[in-house]
Amino acid sequence: MKIEDLTAFVAVIRLQSTRLAADELGLTQPAITRRVQNFEESLGIALLNRQTKPLKPTLMGNRVYQQCRHILREVDALTDLVAADSPPSGLLRLAVPQSLSESSLLPALKKLSSQFPEIQPRLSSGWGEELLLRVQSQELEAAVVLFPLSKQFPEGVENQPLGAVDLVVVGPKDPQALPQRLEDCYQRGWILNPQGCGFRAALQRALTEQGLPLLINLEAFGTTLQLSLIAEGRGLGLMPRALVEHHALRDKLELYALKDFAPRSQLWLIYPNVPASQIPAIDAFAAAIAEGLDLADVHKPSTC
Repeated sequence: MKIEDLTAFVAVIRLQSTRLAADELGLTQPAITRRVQNFEESLGIALLNRQTKPLKPTLMGNRVYQQCRHILREVDALTDLVAADSPPSGLLRLAVPQSLSESSLLPALKKLSSQFPEIQPRLSSGWGEELLLRVQSQELEAAVVLFPLSKQFPEGVENQPLGAVDLVVVGPKDPQALPQRLEDCYQRGWILNPQGCGFRAALQRALTEQGLPLLINLEAFGTTLQLSLIAEGRGLGLMPRALVEHHALRDKLELYALKDFAPRSQLWLIYPNVPASQIPAIDAFAAAIAEGLDLADVHKPSTC
């Protein structure tokens, strides 16, 4: 029985695909298939129901999967014990919220590459709940996410608050009087991220509480695209204040200080049980994201 066979089996079950498992482990699909077959032969039992799509484990296969995950965690812990004093190295899968990806991913990548040249970062983005699930299933070593301060995280997910993020309603430069309340500006319509964005959900809740509809003019990804459309007068937006303040389009935009709508979100670092040797790189990644949102001096090193 070989560790690489266990690893291949766990990846296939977790991703429900030999192709995705091959991509993650840097192997070919035939190589993944051979490793899973070798593992089944070593145990003398079929572990996969090969008649289903996506692939599903048999009843015993599911029990073996749970045990294999425990074994691999122990192997990681043993490796970490030996290499605790070594600099971070190897593949590091990290993610940020979709709403911060344009402004955050490149600075974070530069910081990781500069401080930890042996790290091979694989960066991605997504909505908060999606990233939380990926951390739970150990598809990610860490993610920086935006959730309310009151967010309760599931067992097995380490979490650390990085600081409060002020959100602001953004409109085009306008010599007329600025709106004072949400009802003064909602009819102009909004330029927002698609469904799944926490900022959009916060706005929806606030409007609903006042009996007002959410009028979507445009759904668009990316800070620059949204701010460009807002500057042209095509609608209002909602995003972190720091992203607007530092943007090249700032002089074409107004930030509305509404008396009845001043939402805040909380930036969190979340991660499963990861090797201690990777923690410095994860901390550097989180610090880069926090700095981009003007959250200076809020990040403390993680403990594991």
